[in-house]
Amino acid sequence: MTASARASRGISLKSPEEIERMKRAGKIVATVLAAAREWVAPGKTTRWIDARVEEMIVDLGGRPAFKGYRGFPSATCSSVNEAVVHGIPNRKLLKEGDLLKLDVGVEIDSYYGDSAWTFPVGNISPEAEELCEVCRDALAAGIAAAVPGKKIRDIARAIEKRVRETDFGIVEQYVGHGIGRELHEAPQIPNYVAKGFADLDIKLRPGMVLAIEPMVNLGGPDVETLDDGWTVVTSDGMLSTHYEHTVWISEEGPQILTTLEDV
Repeated sequence: MTASARASRGISLKSPEEIERMKRAGKIVATVLAAAREWVAPGKTTRWIDARVEEMIVDLGGRPAFKGYRGFPSATCSSVNEAVVHGIPNRKLLKEGDLLKLDVGVEIDSYYGDSAWTFPVGNISPEAEELCEVCRDALAAGIAAAVPGKKIRDIARAIEKRVRETDFGIVEQYVGHGIGRELHEAPQIPNYVAKGFADLDIKLRPGMVLAIEPMVNLGGPDVETLDDGWTVVTSDGMLSTHYEHTVWISEEGPQILTTLEDV
């Protein structure tokens, strides 16, 4: 979601029953993204992959959360190379060395799950490999910091610390978010310690569920939106990566809901 410096209101704490529903949504998301590893290959199109994703979501009893959301036309956000997020699936053939960011959302029983992964298309360059590794590490660091009693600031700092060890750029205009009965809920979770960003000082409490999602660029942090009104690309045309998990803050610490492992 687009960043806003205004303070979030109405943060909801999920009950055990609500968490169980979100686990169901998260499991479908994880199942689809695992299957996508076999679908992402040179010669395939993002539109073809999108159709497979939608079919599997429906077969598993869910609803593609992105399709129709604010007018978005597809089941997935499929963003290739310099596209960061919100890419619309199309008929262009994927080629060896591309990076595909596949973002999948699922609604089931009125609750949502949301996760994104960056998929290499065939063999990718060493710098693209490093970019993916850093973004995955940043996500893991952010999740590890999501424990009761800490603040959103700690998540942002952990993500930023890992990325600042490199020359890569952190996307600042888009942030993580709360999730539950709505796809996007309060609070906002920036991926760096943004000066004046009100939500940074929100304390993490058991029952909060957050979609944590660093976006990291090979070049600078700046992005822009294409004329289609959706696709966000790096301003310098350099590669970008995006990883995301839906994370429940439990009494015992952070629990990833968009995983195939039992939670």
